[in-house]
Amino acid sequence: MELSHRQEQIIEIVKENGPITGENIAERLNLTRATLRPDLAILTMAGFLDARPRVGYFYTGKTGSELISEQLKKLRVRDQHSVPVVVNDKVSVYDAITTMFLEDVGTLFVVNKQSMLVGVLSRKDLLRATMGNQELSEVPVHIIMTRTPKIKICYKDDLLVDAATKLIENQIDALPVVIDRDDGQEVVGRLTKTNITKAFVDLVRKE
Repeated sequence: MELSHRQEQIIEIVKENGPITGENIAERLNLTRATLRPDLAILTMAGFLDARPRVGYFYTGKTGSELISEQLKKLRVRDQHSVPVVVNDKVSVYDAITTMFLEDVGTLFVVNKQSMLVGVLSRKDLLRATMGNQELSEVPVHIIMTRTPKIKICYKDDLLVDAATKLIENQIDALPVVIDRDDGQEVVGRLTKTNITKAFVDLVRKE
């Protein structure tokens, strides 16, 4: 977040004199309290300052990068995940490749007839299948997919940073977002590296 000259002046005054009232800050800058109100609101919402009733403003001691880091640690998977693209475990590799192309995704989640997660298909899995001499329209995806329990998953209430760590540590492009059911895990979303990047960019722009 880029601060204006006046906002930087306010921070310095609060650093040196806090806690200090808005009226006293305004007096030091030879301005009215009303004129400063927007700046004080911005600095408080951004986390540079904190305010307490009948006490005044005080400096939090946090840098811009620390404030962004704090916001990142509050983000949840539910705020960022995309709609999942799923295929049945009986469909052919050819149909799975077609689905991946048409949906423009890098990962497909494979479900059984009860719509519970049983596998994951990546571009690498499908590419590996095309390198053989088999007829792709006759090979079911359950032959080549990555199966549970090797599948890495996440839940809506997981911290986004924890899900991102799973993506990095396991060198995968997407995680299925699931809900635990009596007969398995229902896929309700997908979390990708693109989702993570977008969350970071949006947060920086917001700050």
